[in-house]
Amino acid sequence: MTAAPPIVRAGLRGAALASGLRDLLGSEKVLWAREDLLLYEYDGAVDIATPDAVVLPNETADVAKLARFCAEHAVPLVPRGAGTGLSGGAIPVEGGVVISFARMSRILELDVANLRAVVQPGLVNLHLSTAAAPHGLYFVPDPSSQKACTLGGNVAENSGGPHTLAYGVTTNHVTGLELVLSDGSIVRLGGKALEYDGYDLVGTFVGSEGTLGIITEITVKLTPLPEDKRTLMAAFPTMDDASNTVSAIIGAGIVPSAMEMMDQLSTQAVEASVGAGYPLDAGGILLVEVDGVRDGLDDLLERIEVICRAAHAQELRVATTALERDKLWAGRKGAFAAMGRLASDYYVQDGVIPRTKLPQVLRHVIDVGERYGLRIANVFHAGDGNLHPLIMFDGSKGPAEVERVKEAGREILEMCIQVGGSITGEHGVGMEKTCYMPLQYSPVDMAVMHRVKDAFDPLGLANPGKIFPTPGRCKEFSLNAAR
Repeated sequence: MTAAPPIVRAGLRGAALASGLRDLLGSEKVLWAREDLLLYEYDGAVDIATPDAVVLPNETADVAKLARFCAEHAVPLVPRGAGTGLSGGAIPVEGGVVISFARMSRILELDVANLRAVVQPGLVNLHLSTAAAPHGLYFVPDPSSQKACTLGGNVAENSGGPHTLAYGVTTNHVTGLELVLSDGSIVRLGGKALEYDGYDLVGTFVGSEGTLGIITEITVKLTPLPEDKRTLMAAFPTMDDASNTVSAIIGAGIVPSAMEMMDQLSTQAVEASVGAGYPLDAGGILLVEVDGVRDGLDDLLERIEVICRAAHAQELRVATTALERDKLWAGRKGAFAAMGRLASDYYVQDGVIPRTKLPQVLRHVIDVGERYGLRIANVFHAGDGNLHPLIMFDGSKGPAEVERVKEAGREILEMCIQVGGSITGEHGVGMEKTCYMPLQYSPVDMAVMHRVKDAFDPLGLANPGKIFPTPGRCKEFSLNAAR
């Protein structure tokens, strides 16, 4: 972990801030002791920064009161769910107040007839699907951290997951939001209907990473559970073979509900940790799942098997029971955690590329690892080209080692952009990739984004230091200018 460079902002700080918050909300909703604040200075990324205080609201009214207070005293507000984010989105880079939604974690309504749920932002992703399952429904977006991550964080980052290839990411499953702006105004956008007239402001806020306002209630679509599903594991001699198979499956007009890939280094770590049954000698592992009406699934799976064999698959295994299916997916879902067996720290990237560029970019990732002397494991959503290279390192070697790892990550993201991709698919820009934004966007593009930010947050207090490059922290470079 590396401490973020402090940015001095005029406003209420320290003991005066803590005292004011306790008077406003009550001491039971405010944390200010040093040992408590340390628990909120990090998320799943590599940077840290300590808040001046932490507030745990019980309801939207608490958040609105807090926002008005902070607006009056020029104090930044940083929303936080479970802290599983991977881009520093919940890091209070400019200090201020972290708003933890741990106490706002209820399902407010399960509207089965209308296939909707209304939830608070602190609800754990998996808990919603568990509650909806007796009604034959589930919430589709399923990040690998779904046992811990919250719906508020999913909305803020526009999270994806293995099963969003066919069904779409979080923004495709959110129809309404209640939020608090940085001046304390409470706003409702959308609702239970699928479409509304006017600007798509719900879509504007999904993926805005808390920089436009603070989400306090979410209305989501629920989806009927598929009648049946089939899960196939295919092992290939090389990652090139596995990558080419992904394009071949999509090119054949087949869109699986999920298509995930892991390289040999990832597989070895997963097997040591989970024992999912992946062959250790495979250069690449591909997990493919199809679901829907039972009739026709076996024929669809057979077509996929033919494509895999033509692409040199050395082993094909179809899950014949729910237990076997769960075991295969447990390996993929537990892959990030398994990296602790390879190194004390890892830095995960989140680039997106066209599927046809997978072999080229993966070869570049290998080259980066060799040049920097770093081991890089690859675990990713192959179907939509969302890469997650995990760069292994030892954080105890100090800030210079972390910077070296970040440079390796930057080279990977530059390649993603060069082949027509993006610097993030689901983890967000956060504070981690702010300096990389000029690699992808022109000054005019960035100015338009700033105008949106200023319209909703003119005071600049909503999660500052995120998404946009910060003067003095970011180098001035642009791939756009180099072309």
